[in-house]
Amino acid sequence: MKSIEERKERLTARLEYLNARLHRIDQELDEPVERGEESIEREDDEVLEDLGASGLQEIRMIEAALDRIEQGTFGACVICGEAIAEARLDALPQTPVCRDCAT
Repeated sequence: MKSIEERKERLTARLEYLNARLHRIDQELDEPVERGEESIEREDDEVLEDLGASGLQEIRMIEAALDRIEQGTFGACVICGEAIAEARLDALPQTPVCRDCAT
């Protein structure tokens, strides 16, 4: 069983990683396109934008989980209030819901 502090450290590390990754994506999207490679660059940009959008979603979930830690409600399902299983928190520490409410 992991402590709240261990989960907070894991979430914070993941948040730092995602913020750095999104910064790199932004930099790549801002790079000039070489003439003749516009269609390839457009496809690459779409992939980068999708990665950025999914990264932003995960960042929001992590920030919400860190807020729940600060409020003392981390580990309780935001829908039913029951405890979220340790195995689920190990796999998805940012999850706000138990397995039953997620389905």
